Amino acid sequence: MGQLDGNVAWVTGAGSGIGEAIAKRLAQMGATVILSGRRKEPLDAVAGQIKSEGGHAWVRTGDLSRAATAERIVQAIEKRYGRLDMVVNNAGLNVLERSWSQLKPEGVDSVIGANLSSAFYCALAALPIMRRQRQGLLIHTSSWGGRFISRLTGASYAAAKHAVIAMSHSLNMEEFVNGIRSTVLCPAEVATPILDKRPKPVSAEERARMLQPEDLAALVAHVVTAPPHVCINEVLISPTWNRSYLGTSAPPLQVPAAPAMKSGTKKASKSAKPAAQGAGGAKAVARKSAGKSASKSASQSAQGGTARSAAASTRKKTATGKH
Repeated sequence: MGQLDGNVAWVTGAGSGIGEAIAKRLAQMGATVILSGRRKEPLDAVAGQIKSEGGHAWVRTGDLSRAATAERIVQAIEKRYGRLDMVVNNAGLNVLERSWSQLKPEGVDSVIGANLSSAFYCALAALPIMRRQRQGLLIHTSSWGGRFISRLTGASYAAAKHAVIAMSHSLNMEEFVNGIRSTVLCPAEVATPILDKRPKPVSAEERARMLQPEDLAALVAHVVTAPPHVCINEVLISPTWNRSYLGTSAPPLQVPAAPAMKSGTKKASKSAKPAAQGAGGAKAVARKSAGKSASKSASQSAQGGTARSAAASTRKKTATGKH
């Protein structure tokens, strides 16, 4: 018997990469797995592999960035299986033109819708069943970029993944009273097809050093087998060779050349110099004028003193004659 026999798990983004690896691992553990995504062909391929190994899988396609899609799939799950024990919110994407200088509104809508809105819609659709069961587990794939802002992921992706972390913690704050747990995973670089959307190509050697989808599947296997009284709130995981520490994974920043100085600015600078010289000259003239005034005053004082001395001498002689 498997550890998850009798459990029903819904995995989004299950057609490739992390979602595919998680779906296969949960099926190997005994869970019945519902596979969701936009493209039917890869989902059918994953379901075929699961069934070939004796597992149980059911494909439900749709655009999960639309609330109605999530509601429709959950209704179908409840009708067919009567329960839903775990949801793995793994759907997501990124765009090539992700820097602010290239980003377009439709790119923002696409990234936010696939990474954030879909996670909200799936959680909202699943919660009523889980509340009735008095138990349930939601697992969300965020990102290292959801914890540490980087130019590598682009603004819209970083914003969406930060919000997924907040969403997961808020679920625990409210739904713990219903026996519902939420876990958010924050992996650094994982060797998945999403790397093909990087502005800077990633070599096969670099991909081999990254986390592999099977590493995340093993982590999820640990989370889902934790006893009901244990909630693993958040997991931050990276490869040992973490390229973000090197600072070489982000594309080089295009720095525009400094604008040329306008001719009017140069003239203003030149005219400022004579003005400054003029101010200095004015000060010098003022000092010279003050000096002349002082000399003139001193000369006048000296002349006045001589005249007073002469008058005093005359009075003395006159006085002597009278005696």
